[in-house]
Amino acid sequence: MRGQLDAGERIVGIEALHGGITAEVRRLTVGTRGGGSRRLVLRSFVAPSSLEHAEDWLNREAGALTVLAGADVPAPGLVAADPTAARCAYPSLLMTHLPGRTVLGDEGVETRVPLLARQLVSIHAVRPAERPRGYTALTTPDSVVVPEGADAAVWAGAVDVIRESPPPYEGRFLHRDFQPGNVLFGGAAGDPAGAGITGVVDWAGASWGPADLDVAHCATALALLHGPAWGPRFTAAYEAAGGVPAADAGERRYWLVRDALASSEEVREVARPWREAGRTELTARAVAERLDAYVTALMETPG
Repeated sequence: MRGQLDAGERIVGIEALHGGITAEVRRLTVGTRGGGSRRLVLRSFVAPSSLEHAEDWLNREAGALTVLAGADVPAPGLVAADPTAARCAYPSLLMTHLPGRTVLGDEGVETRVPLLARQLVSIHAVRPAERPRGYTALTTPDSVVVPEGADAAVWAGAVDVIRESPPPYEGRFLHRDFQPGNVLFGGAAGDPAGAGITGVVDWAGASWGPADLDVAHCATALALLHGPAWGPRFTAAYEAAGGVPAADAGERRYWLVRDALASSEEVREVARPWREAGRTELTARAVAERLDAYVTALMETPG
């Protein structure tokens, strides 16, 4: 995407950014005519397994970044998109670089959770002139993978929950992968709480659907990162921040269970970037055990 640079600019540095599962992300340092520099981020779908969906994902992301340009959400600015690899070696998207870093450690999580909840409320408040595509469910009753050693009866009950038709909902603008790995915090690297959210990235799944689905996804991620109790703490923080989940407890549990079961299919993929970021204790086995405990807790909750 060199053609997107201004006259006299050139790429003087390339740095791989880690943490993603489906795409390769690189930070580009661009030298400007006046001797200064600016940063851009290039997101490319390289793996053969992702190429089938790359065009859809990149179109969704480009559309979302266009919508968010006028919204109260710290998202990257769209520079250019090449969803079909017409000009690039791989389907790619070029965007502005946001300051900050992901914070995945346990220390300071009690401070970060309310910030995450308030940010998600702001995302759900976005009212695009044209709605994005409807959400896609990420699991089916037949694709659930029961963790080794889990209570088969509990998991069978959870699978029965998602056999039911989705409850009615009022649609909202969804990130669809809102979780700590896609949120940037400011402050010094040694500050575990962060100094506030500076960016929300990875909008490839932007959709229209129930707010509860985004809430459930972040709750699952927090339960696996920090322990099962942080799932319900996030849902409570979302409501305290002004978010409006489903009024019926059974409807809320449907979305929570659906997202938790979706994670059963990709425990290894979820755990890998967390370990690469320093959470070496989060082996696939440890994450599967936390998922089992979280699903069990959800099934014990009245609904």
